[in-house]
Amino acid sequence: MAPINADDLEWTNLNQGTMNVRRKQLGEAADGNQLGCSLYEIPSGSESWPYHYHTANEEAMYVLAGTGTLRLADEMYDLEDGDYVSFPADETGGHKVINDSGGPLRYLLFSTMNEPDVSVYPDSEKLGVFVGAPPGGREERSVQGYYPMNGDVDYWQGE
Repeated sequence: MAPINADDLEWTNLNQGTMNVRRKQLGEAADGNQLGCSLYEIPSGSESWPYHYHTANEEAMYVLAGTGTLRLADEMYDLEDGDYVSFPADETGGHKVINDSGGPLRYLLFSTMNEPDVSVYPDSEKLGVFVGAPPGGREERSVQGYYPMNGDVDYWQGE
């Protein structure tokens, strides 16, 4: 695949509550298959995705410009350009990015692209299930949804 340039890609805006991010899916534009990469920009006073972790996909973040705060498990860390952090595919990789600075925060987020995957959202006590394409993938999924963590049913229920 030929090189792509981020300046040639359009931003996708994702806004929901305090989440407000701009994203360019670099990995997809470069026909990445097993490794995803997105360029994110979070404006001042906004946040990334809700606090979560993946069970099948490891992620990593590299801060390009700006400052902010990273929630990693139950600890808060200052972020600045040049910082790199990995998020393992288990509860120790739980994370959320917060831009509590006066300017934009720009970073790269890398991810393995394994499926199926379950994303866990401890704060809202829900699970995200992705089968057929990983989170961030654009292929059609055979199963996708968000479910309450306490929604367990007996295996034989309904039989």
